[in-house]
Amino acid sequence: MGQLNRREFMALAAVPPLIQTTQSGPAVGPGTGRMFVSMHEASSGSFDFKTAMEGYARAGIRAVEPDLTKVREFAMKESAAAARKLLDDLGLKAVSSSNQLGLPEPGNGRAQSLEDLKWKVELAHTIGADRLVTPSAGNGMYTADDYKKGIDNMREAAEIAKPAGVTLMLEFARTSRFAACLPTALKLVRECNHPNYRVMMDTYHFWGGISKFEDLDLLQNGELAHLHFEDVPADPIRELQGQPDRRFPGEGIAPLRRIVEALKKKGYAGPASLEMFQAATPALRAMDPYQMAMKARSAIEPLIA
Repeated sequence: MGQLNRREFMALAAVPPLIQTTQSGPAVGPGTGRMFVSMHEASSGSFDFKTAMEGYARAGIRAVEPDLTKVREFAMKESAAAARKLLDDLGLKAVSSSNQLGLPEPGNGRAQSLEDLKWKVELAHTIGADRLVTPSAGNGMYTADDYKKGIDNMREAAEIAKPAGVTLMLEFARTSRFAACLPTALKLVRECNHPNYRVMMDTYHFWGGISKFEDLDLLQNGELAHLHFEDVPADPIRELQGQPDRRFPGEGIAPLRRIVEALKKKGYAGPASLEMFQAATPALRAMDPYQMAMKARSAIEPLIA
C-alpha cells in the first residue's frame, strides 16, 4: 500500500492508543497486560521497510518486529533516526527485532555473527527495540563440550548487546541440531544466567518439532520473553515441512488456543507476532502489508482474547 493519507493518519491518531476496538480500529498493543498482535516484517518481505510499516499501521497494528536488514537499507537512504521517527509517527512500537544467527552454537562463522550483532543491537536501540531474536540454526554434530562452549558464547554475545540495552532471545528451531526444543533452550538460557539473554518460542517450531505440550510446564512465571505465532499444517508430513509450510493461525493442526492459555498461566502478556515468509507461495507474495496485517488480526485476535 502507499503512504497513509492525512485523513487516515489523523483518524488513527485520534483513537486512544492501546485500546481494544473493532477490527477496523487499532489492535491491542503493548502495556495493556494482555497478549497482543504483532507483525514480523518477514511477513512482508517483498516490500521495503517504509511500505511495510505504513501498511501495518493502516491495518491498526500497534506492535511490529522490524527486519534490521530492511531498516538499514532505509537508514542508508535517509537515517536511522528517520526510521525511528517513521515508527513513532505511525504509532508503532518495535517490540522486537530480527535477527542474528550463529551466536550460541560453535562454528566457523561465529566471528562474523558477532560483528553483525554489533551493528544490529545499535540499530535496534535507535529504533526503540529492546530485544533481538537469535535463532539456533546449527547443523553440526555437537558434543557435550559444544554445549558448554555454547553457554560461554551466549554470555559473550549478551555482553555485546548489554550496552545498547538490548536483550537477546534464544529461539529454538525444529530443524536445528543444537537447540531444537523448549527444554534445551531453557537449559541453555538458565545456565547462561545473563540478564541480556532470555528464551522465546515460535509455535511453528514448538508444535512441528520435538517439543511436547507438557514442556510448557517447565516455564517459570514471566520467563518467556517473546512469541512467534503461526500454525502447523497436517500435510506434508512433518519430516518434509520447511519454513514455507507455515500456516496462518487457525489453518493448521496446532492447538493454539491451549498453548495460549498455558502461556497466560505462566504470566505471558506479550506479542503474538506473525512470522510468515512472504516469498514462500504465490498467494503470500500477492498480499500487500495492509492485507497481510488485516488477515493476521482476523486470525490471531480470536485466539488470544
